[in-house]
Amino acid sequence: MWWMCLLLLVAPLGSAQTFSCGACPRVEPQKGFEVQRYLGRWFEITKLPASFERGKCIEANYALRQDGTIEVLNKQMEQPGTLTPIVGTAVIRNQSEPAKLAVGFSYYSLPGMYWVLYTDYDSVTVVYSCTDILRLFRVEFGWVLARNRTLSDETRAMAEGVLEKAGVKLCQLIPTDQTGCSVDTL
Repeated sequence: MWWMCLLLLVAPLGSAQTFSCGACPRVEPQKGFEVQRYLGRWFEITKLPASFERGKCIEANYALRQDGTIEVLNKQMEQPGTLTPIVGTAVIRNQSEPAKLAVGFSYYSLPGMYWVLYTDYDSVTVVYSCTDILRLFRVEFGWVLARNRTLSDETRAMAEGVLEKAGVKLCQLIPTDQTGCSVDTL
């Protein structure tokens, strides 16, 4: 019977593709995080693989709602000229740790963690998410986002170093194609 409980816990994580053995690493989110400065448009530069992100021109837009939650509008181009948006909600659960957000895109699944490990607010941000299952294995997500569709090699290396320090294997990161994206259509 215990295996059925484990299956129920793991089933919602099926869309994730980066599984590792062991519990989630201890990571420190950015100190002094200011959500107002973080809002706006971010373009995905590189990520840990995730089956729900198969397109190109991937971006995230964050906007504060009147109720204090944050609207998360993610977009990707799965076919030329076809834009696929998805809307979610981010919540800061503990005001003393504002860089630790919970993000959900469906009423049918639990919100996932979205921890901002680093941001300079103007050019680059590093986000990490990890869920461990019985401390036996973990499901990880990681992203390097930028305010522009490209990032200098130096800044990208610095950002990827933040993920590496969190225990992410850099060889698992895949770049996001941001070419051929029309700003007007996105």
